Amino acid sequence: MKTYSQTLDYLFSALPMFSKLGESAYKKDLHNTLSLCAFIGNPQHQFKTIHVAGTNGKGSTSHMLAAIFQAAGYKTGLYTSPHLKDFRERIKVNGQVCSEEFVVSFTHLIEPKIQEISPSFFEITVAMAFDYFAKQQVDIAIIEVGLGGRLDSTNIIDPELSVITNIGFDHMNLLGQRLEEIAFEKAGIIKQGKPVVIGETLAETKPVFLAKADSCQAPIQFAKDHFQITDFETKSGHLLVTVNKLNNQEHHQFELDLPGYYQTKNLLTVLTAVEQLQIQGWKLDHSIVVHALKQVKKLTGLHGRWEVIAEHPLTVLDVGHNEDGIKEIVKQIELTGKQSLHIVIGMVKDKEIDKALQLLPKHASYYFTKAAIPRALNQILLLEQAASFGLVGNAYPTVMEAYNAAKNHAGKDDLILVCGSVFVVAELL
Repeated sequence: MKTYSQTLDYLFSALPMFSKLGESAYKKDLHNTLSLCAFIGNPQHQFKTIHVAGTNGKGSTSHMLAAIFQAAGYKTGLYTSPHLKDFRERIKVNGQVCSEEFVVSFTHLIEPKIQEISPSFFEITVAMAFDYFAKQQVDIAIIEVGLGGRLDSTNIIDPELSVITNIGFDHMNLLGQRLEEIAFEKAGIIKQGKPVVIGETLAETKPVFLAKADSCQAPIQFAKDHFQITDFETKSGHLLVTVNKLNNQEHHQFELDLPGYYQTKNLLTVLTAVEQLQIQGWKLDHSIVVHALKQVKKLTGLHGRWEVIAEHPLTVLDVGHNEDGIKEIVKQIELTGKQSLHIVIGMVKDKEIDKALQLLPKHASYYFTKAAIPRALNQILLLEQAASFGLVGNAYPTVMEAYNAAKNHAGKDDLILVCGSVFVVAELL
């Protein structure tokens, strides 16, 4: 049997991996995942789940929900992707990553099936997560969609609740060029008779969700009909939010250890989801929710969401990379009040790069770079593309060289932001 290191080398090199290859690694049906799970006894039927999709915010929302269930005393699985530092971040129970021994033994068990059907890396990790959660006998598992929804490998579960955070332009080469088309793919996680919560809504996407929910006889709730943000401020690295509950006009205070202003949108989605889960009988008291949201990072190990790693200069990591993600980052920059900005940025080839670049502040100093993956856009090409939008800076062949240059040029009262790609943030972490 292989060692853990040998097993990871095998998984990363022998299987098509979307994070490295992009579209060519994406399997557009569920056959392989169903076959893999059947081979190991269909573990996905052995525990309860919540399914979370969306263009942005699905990772934060999944971690918030996991923290709440953990704080309530439930044994909680959490499946997310991609990982930042350690492959095992994808598969956690009560905030603890799965063991190296499990990864090795599972891969050894499934290897004959890998030889038979040639699955993708993501299909294997989904089956691995489901097997681990079944073996750990979790009470509930929060399952984050990898890409889209309808044809995503995770979409073989029958969840207690489906959650769709929002719809924006991302992975358009796979999901469609119009918001309605993208919403159709995300709406594919809505299941027969099972409630669904929609976070942000748009005029183009709401009819898509209503039609899908109606066809599935699935009760549908829109977060904006239940809760409203009335005030917020950041203090000591936390986000303080006042929320108005619309059906009774009660006001509640929440403190999040995720300081990005964009988390207010995810908070409303989470609170609406909690209401639906309480109706189902899950014991998620208000005091537990308040307690859990103060320590999402501690309970679940979430990284890369407006993550402050130094104060002087203020140094922040954020995995935001698509058009909507960059919009939220720019808003957050404005809230800091910092005038002198140093932005370390790298992007991947298959994103709508122009749409992101045109949103970034023109007065910042830029440090263009590339992550060490085949999908990464060459730093020189990124610099040239950015120049057409008035963004000025220098190119660096590695993330660390770009980051060190930013540190050398930044004053103690400046802001250094690292963004543009999950993989750029991952290398720095």
